[in-house]
Amino acid sequence: MQSLKILLLSAAIGSATALPAAASSSAWYNSEGGKVRLVTSGKADDAGRIQGVLDIALKPGWKTYWRDPGDAGVPPQLDISASTNIADAALSFPAPQRHDDGYGKWAGYNYPVSLPVTFTLATPNQPAVIDADIFLGICETICIPVQTRLTVDPASDPDNAEDAALVKASFTALPAPARSDFGINVLPGDHETLIVEASFPGDSEAADFFVAGERDYMFGTPARSEKDGKLIFTVPILDRPSTTPTDGGLHYTLTSSAGAVEGVLPFP
Repeated sequence: MQSLKILLLSAAIGSATALPAAASSSAWYNSEGGKVRLVTSGKADDAGRIQGVLDIALKPGWKTYWRDPGDAGVPPQLDISASTNIADAALSFPAPQRHDDGYGKWAGYNYPVSLPVTFTLATPNQPAVIDADIFLGICETICIPVQTRLTVDPASDPDNAEDAALVKASFTALPAPARSDFGINVLPGDHETLIVEASFPGDSEAADFFVAGERDYMFGTPARSEKDGKLIFTVPILDRPSTTPTDGGLHYTLTSSAGAVEGVLPFP
């Protein structure tokens, strides 16, 4: 998406509609291309974690971004600093699709999507209220930044079966952990190129590789090739930090006709 096509005026961001919150979920927030809310399972587990989803109901023809939006998109962001007894909120992402809007290629979703969120209590077994500042981009021929605060009291209806079912289904739909027969092997590259060899079940034409630019990395669209019967993805490194990080790694997702897996690869 061209950055010039993103509407930056807050008046165009969308207007909240006073729809009542249902169970352990927030009210819907309406924008031009769809609506968004937070839903939780209500109850924290023994480790003080609450599962939830950022529920994005896109209108037909609209799209939103994966964790890496390309060079001009808006990734979903969630800030819980205004919350009560919430120490952390970690977003997870279903397998994306590759999109080409004529201006660039990027990864995201062209259908309603629920992004799983794991909320961690600061003090387990104590009441909590989620006040989450949400920022994401949704796009048709233009991209509109959606920005709002969504509030949830997870204890308001902790046994709501509909909410629990939505949360469970969203976590179940996440890519599985990568394994030896469905995953990637990093090959020698250079300062400007990430090269991986992919192993997967199913049709090679349906396979795709997505790597998230994090920690000041930026990647281009992977190029496909075959070597000794193996599918190779060569990814241009468009930008990188001045010093290669030594902790953590980069999130990736590998998709095929048989499903999707995800993992973390070393910083190139």
